[in-house]
Amino acid sequence: MARYRVTIEYDGTGLVGWQRQAQGMSVQEALETAITRFSGEEARTQTAGRTDAGVHALGQVAHFDLSGQWKPFRVREALNHHLRPHAIAVLECAQVPDTFEARFSATARHYQYRILNRRARPALEANRVWHVQIPLDAVAMHEAAQTILGRHDFTTFRAAACQANSPIRSLDRLDVDRAGDHVIVRASARSFLHHQVRSLVGSLRLVGEGKWPVPEMRAALDAQDRARCGALAPAAGLYLVSVDYPA
Repeated sequence: MARYRVTIEYDGTGLVGWQRQAQGMSVQEALETAITRFSGEEARTQTAGRTDAGVHALGQVAHFDLSGQWKPFRVREALNHHLRPHAIAVLECAQVPDTFEARFSATARHYQYRILNRRARPALEANRVWHVQIPLDAVAMHEAAQTILGRHDFTTFRAAACQANSPIRSLDRLDVDRAGDHVIVRASARSFLHHQVRSLVGSLRLVGEGKWPVPEMRAALDAQDRARCGALAPAAGLYLVSVDYPA
């Protein structure tokens, strides 16, 4: 058996997320169907992160095993051919040791959340940003974000249906910057809870609008109470940017 690692880009609009669902097309189903069409084998894929419906990826990582020996270049080209017309593309493919696990070998995951902060609705970025019309104070948002870095109980910022065994996570980076009409939130950690990034962004918006003072972000974290979280930011603005692995 040969194990292959692929780096994938996709537009999550219209997809039900990474994981196979009873209804709707998922990234996993599209990729596994493409593998079968070019190789004749039914391979199961494992991913670094199960993105939700509507979430995008610039550098998602997955792995799968094939009994046949294929050059990675051919695997990439064949997958991209059979992935059409879905908005999914394999950027890189490499053969890796069978000890590699897309999920469990990862040492860090990097996300970006994009907010379009202007009065006019998005014409070119529909379904790719969160459109917030009220002016946001990105400096205050960044200051609030720095108060919750480190290892904490993130119960306040996890989904009610989150299946993780523990709410304890180490948040390594949570930066907020403004670039013109865009407010960009960048988050990095070894792993995230379900809806954690979108929950954090929804709460930071309250800081940016002046509805929360900067210290309220830490107070909400310490409360360990989902009711203290701001409204969940929509999926459309979230991107899985990249995943780190040991050299």
